[in-house]
Amino acid sequence: MFLNCHSFHSLRYGTLSVEELVLQAHSLGIKELVLTDINTITAIYDFKKECEKVGIKPIAGIEVRKDNRLLYIAIAKEFSGIGEVNKVLTDYNCNGSELSEVAPVFENVFVVYPIDNIPLKLKENEFIGVQEEQLNLLIRPELNRLVSKMVVLHPITFNTKKEYNLHRILRAIDNNTLLSKLSEQDICGKSEYFKSEDLIIEAFQRYPEIIKNTKKLLHACSFEFDFEKVKNKQYYTKSKESDVKLLRRLAYLGLKKRYGKDHEIAKIRVEKELKVIDELNFCSYFLITWDIVRYSNRMGFMHVGRGSGANSIVSYCIGITDICPLELDLYFERFLNLNRKSPPDFDIDWSWQNRDTILEYIFNRYGKDHVAFCGTNVEFKYKSRFREVGKAFGLPKDELDDLTKKPMEVHETNSVVQTIHKYVRLIERFPNQRSMHACGILISEEPITNYSTLEMPPKGFPIVQFDMNVAEDIKLEKFDILSQRGLGTIKDTVELIKKTRGIDVDIRDTRISKDEEKANEYLAIGRTIGCFYIESPAMRGLLRRLKCDNYRILVAASSIIRPGVAQSGMMREYIFRHNHPNQFEYFHSVFEENLKETYGIMVYQEDVIKIAQYFGGLSLADGDILRRAMSGKGRSIKKLQEVKANFFKKCREKGHSEALTIEAFRQIESFAGYSFCKAHSASYAVESYQSLYLKVYYPLEFMVSVINNQGGFYRTEVYIHEAKMSGGNVQVPCVNSSEFQTTLKDKIIFLGLMLLEGLETRIAHGIVDEREKNGDYKSLQDFIKRIPIGIETIQTLIFIGAFRFTGKQKNELLVEARVLLVNFKPENRGLMLIEEPVQEFKLPELKRENFEDAFDEIELIGFPVSCSPFDLLQTKYRGSVFVNDLLKFHKKQVKMLAYLIARKHVPTKKGEMYFGTWIDANGDYFDTAHFPDSLKQYGFQGGGCYLLLGIVEVDYHFPTITIHKMAKMPMIPDPRYSYDKEKQYDIHRQIKEDVSMTSRQPYPQIHEIELPRFTFDKK
Repeated sequence: MFLNCHSFHSLRYGTLSVEELVLQAHSLGIKELVLTDINTITAIYDFKKECEKVGIKPIAGIEVRKDNRLLYIAIAKEFSGIGEVNKVLTDYNCNGSELSEVAPVFENVFVVYPIDNIPLKLKENEFIGVQEEQLNLLIRPELNRLVSKMVVLHPITFNTKKEYNLHRILRAIDNNTLLSKLSEQDICGKSEYFKSEDLIIEAFQRYPEIIKNTKKLLHACSFEFDFEKVKNKQYYTKSKESDVKLLRRLAYLGLKKRYGKDHEIAKIRVEKELKVIDELNFCSYFLITWDIVRYSNRMGFMHVGRGSGANSIVSYCIGITDICPLELDLYFERFLNLNRKSPPDFDIDWSWQNRDTILEYIFNRYGKDHVAFCGTNVEFKYKSRFREVGKAFGLPKDELDDLTKKPMEVHETNSVVQTIHKYVRLIERFPNQRSMHACGILISEEPITNYSTLEMPPKGFPIVQFDMNVAEDIKLEKFDILSQRGLGTIKDTVELIKKTRGIDVDIRDTRISKDEEKANEYLAIGRTIGCFYIESPAMRGLLRRLKCDNYRILVAASSIIRPGVAQSGMMREYIFRHNHPNQFEYFHSVFEENLKETYGIMVYQEDVIKIAQYFGGLSLADGDILRRAMSGKGRSIKKLQEVKANFFKKCREKGHSEALTIEAFRQIESFAGYSFCKAHSASYAVESYQSLYLKVYYPLEFMVSVINNQGGFYRTEVYIHEAKMSGGNVQVPCVNSSEFQTTLKDKIIFLGLMLLEGLETRIAHGIVDEREKNGDYKSLQDFIKRIPIGIETIQTLIFIGAFRFTGKQKNELLVEARVLLVNFKPENRGLMLIEEPVQEFKLPELKRENFEDAFDEIELIGFPVSCSPFDLLQTKYRGSVFVNDLLKFHKKQVKMLAYLIARKHVPTKKGEMYFGTWIDANGDYFDTAHFPDSLKQYGFQGGGCYLLLGIVEVDYHFPTITIHKMAKMPMIPDPRYSYDKEKQYDIHRQIKEDVSMTSRQPYPQIHEIELPRFTFDKK
């Protein structure tokens, strides 16, 4: 009887999750259920699984609406019917086609019209839905004669009265209106909740034909769907055989290129992998990825193949990855094994500048009917829940701001706020909108609309209506096409070096991108600001603690810096063992033989597999099952128990004592959920090393590229500081010398117009384009004549110094600009400027204070360029100790003056603490620790310079200052407002800092790690 059920995937309409919907139906003994969410199939696959768990027959459908008006309900006779409706809605969503009032001709779909939208003629598969409260309308002759084409329509939208009110709130949110202003057309009927089928039949007893039609319709429908059949594109060529043949040929061509003619070990590995790839029918997945990478190479783009795909020698040979799995002892089974049914997972990164070109190629090459982005369901976030529910109740903006900024515990306790709390809690897990997955691309064998309606988000690439978890469930696996700014930086640096120095740098040459003497020196001292993945304060500190001077240690560092790894205690233990290789014993000889590179610690996921295999006697494939069972979405108590039992059984067979086996499994259990894929770390490390090499030998080109790619851990000011430290002469923007982006000429760096916060992108590009067409600007008047621009923008350019080529003072230029633009009308631009020469004024000479320019720069780009922040302090004191000498002051108190770069919030068991990153007056970086007790009295007061007092703690070559006291140092008053005392300190509040927050659990202390430093038998 229930042909029209809504879940909460009918966005901002339904109030029931799929699980709640099915369980309610089951509790009432309902045996058939139709899910018809509004214009979406998001939940049908989960719905099928949930129904089958409790013995309900699932039927899939879609409620088709236009502008919030119900046109008809489409119910699939069989699964192919869903594809028919998907095509109609996809044309509406993506191609601008109109949704007609009458359903198109469907082959495998029943159509149910509401009683207020009955077409002139009903097709055989079309019916009219009648609700219980509409039965009295059937006395009308025009309706009574249609009873033979009627079915019971009892929509389901909510559960209880409270949820009916929730539905109304969701409708108010959707309509951006107040609850009191909702009309009847905006909301569902008050009876749209489950009741027993007996009550419904009783209500319709005068019309047995309607009940019969309804049952007949339900009986005629089915929802058969093979979850196990792979839906991805089956063949790259025309058949599996030709795919296998092509992949083999490509692998052997790459084998010769990567390893030479006679590398027997590599050849054996290639053969082994090809066999598994063939058996698992994954050839097309490899070849499609190869094809995308081949196109990228043809376009001259850089890419990084990372993730577990780098465990494969075949992917290395055909150019998907650049990590040699033999060099790093990477296990193919971590990537693919015969127990794995889902396709492999390649993560491919491109520069953020090139990714859209790659995406366009994929859509064009594989057909727009077969390619789409994976979707995501974006839930109501904490702030939006309060803001949206509060708006529905009519709260003013200031009260809404108060609710969103404070935790619930400290909100007011009045009745309105308490009511808002009630509904805020109810929508906590509700989806609010569908969006695009960050990187997941689906390429299907059949048209992708067979599985989903497509939507077109603002980005311009179509998305399916389900997320990656559903995609994986239905065996429609994604290709991860990612973007990042680090690759853009590397690419731009290489191009800039060619332009400025005429040097071609082959950044993929492993002699310079993995092991280079000077780059290794920079690594060991953490001189890595701007370098991909290794520039954060934590990473630079780790590199120094390890004295990391080679690629292999960098790979390990890239893994152990991960939050989960550090949280497991591995990072601290690894640092200890690396620095004291003679102060520990290996737990067991197997650990020494197989984990010597990581001092007996399971740093990588591959290490877990090694110990499972060599200590526990499990196969490589079973070892990977163990790893997956202990971590991520593969976690399964039942599966874990099975592999644990097998592990203990095999250990007994190998003669290990019970106590030894228990301790070994405890270590596996402790680390499996935290360890990181070695291939992933190795891929990251290569890119880190490539960027480091460029920083070492071409620092100005590198820093300019970092600035232009707007990427990195820090704000632009820090990278400009780095450029200055490397000998760059940094100049503020100039209309005759600057481009849109930052540029390098010899050692002069002209900051780009894009850095001016008050300058529109369109105007910035226009300034450059006009200059390139018609030459440099000769004067301010010439500039205004050629660029359509208002007085406010002109002032921005004048204040930043963009007209300094004229030789005139800023105040003189301002007067000139105002005269030129007085009573200005765009249509008179040419007339005014040509016929009315600027009146020459003899201005009294106005002396500009030394630091007026610096304050202009802070206001317009956020930091001073023409001087150091230290120059703007009232004090001449610069500290008693400098960074260069910190190692000499272990356990001693120091007093330093420093400029705040960044601080990171870190939770501890005693309260919040911060780690700070600073530069001293010489421009060198150092780090501080601020514990809860100190912060209570001496907290951070925003960006600027501070006087610091604390104790130096040297931890494995890396000094940190534990701060006891600190005070923000006053800057000189803003000389531009010497006449206005109140404004003299306004600009000081614009001095920036980088603040990062984390909500993770506190890291364990060294005594909590419990990793034995002795051979087990010697306990």
